[in-house]
Amino acid sequence: MAEKQEEPSNAQNGEPDNAEEGEGKKKKVKREDLPPFEIVTGERLPAIFFKFQFRNVEYSSGRNKTFLCYVVETQGKEPVTSRGYLEDEHAAAHAEMAFFNTILPTCQAGARHDVTWYVSSSPCVACAQRICEALRKNKGLRLTIMVGRLFMWEEPEMQAALRSMKEAGCKLRIMKPQDFEYVWKNFVEQEEGEEAKSFVPWEDIQENFQYYEEKLAEILH
Repeated sequence: MAEKQEEPSNAQNGEPDNAEEGEGKKKKVKREDLPPFEIVTGERLPAIFFKFQFRNVEYSSGRNKTFLCYVVETQGKEPVTSRGYLEDEHAAAHAEMAFFNTILPTCQAGARHDVTWYVSSSPCVACAQRICEALRKNKGLRLTIMVGRLFMWEEPEMQAALRSMKEAGCKLRIMKPQDFEYVWKNFVEQEEGEEAKSFVPWEDIQENFQYYEEKLAEILH
């Protein structure tokens, strides 16, 4: 399996490396001064975030955010497909919760929605419960979650949460190398003025996929 990663730079976490510098050497904002709930939304995420946050390593050192890329296919008289990504900011915000609170309500009411998430790591227990509630409440919702890593999968409570999502009708899958390439092509922004760059798999991508796939199969069966 992959070795433990070094602590990321601020830039990899979505924060500039020169956070303490700038005009007038502005004082760095302390975490307790940050707003309790903030969600970043958009159509494409920066490549540096993808390369660090989505990497399917065993040890997720420094990866304390959730990046959620979504595709919503609404079935109706005029089928509509929408896509984008959500990134949670600060400890109190969860991208999964934000999807149900801000994205799904904008979709056509009463229609069938086939939703696919590509998430950097699997949902926490609280988000898993919210997913189950949404699936039971909305019979027209079909949800497939493709995850890069399993979050705290050794914990019995987390394993139970993953099983509850399956029982509620959620399809849980580990992202294959081809899925990472799909996200790269459809959700990652390229440098302005440059030609689109091909996805370059990291060294252990296939090995790590197989590792997490085995763990998920053990948990769900």
